[in-house]
Amino acid sequence: QVQLVESGGGLVQAGGSLRLSCAASGSIFSIIGNTMGWYRQAPGKQRELVASITSGKRTNYADSVQGRFTISRDNAKKTVALQMNVLKPEDTAVYYCYLGAVVPGPYRVPEVSGQGTLVTVSS
Repeated sequence: QVQLVESGGGLVQAGGSLRLSCAASGSIFSIIGNTMGWYRQAPGKQRELVASITSGKRTNYADSVQGRFTISRDNAKKTVALQMNVLKPEDTAVYYCYLGAVVPGPYRVPEVSGQGTLVTVSS
């Protein structure tokens, strides 16, 4: 059973930066062979994929964060990180780390998710 634990959320002013980290525990084969990523959900809004990275480190980003956010993973350490720069108030949400082939979306729930970490961007 894989478990994910996020850290690094907090309050930041618009234009600032935050780095989110996610540590995975469990079978290393279940972790390194799967896509990992981040999605977010703001109050009253639908679940939204932010970024993903495959086991071969191919990345994908939501249009809204392209060029501002960078996702990375360290398979040996079983971690995935999200560097968020030039943050905007509309980035405010609970950010979740996930693992698996299911792409998070309004009607799709990832196979494994963390408990979430709150990011608040003030204007």
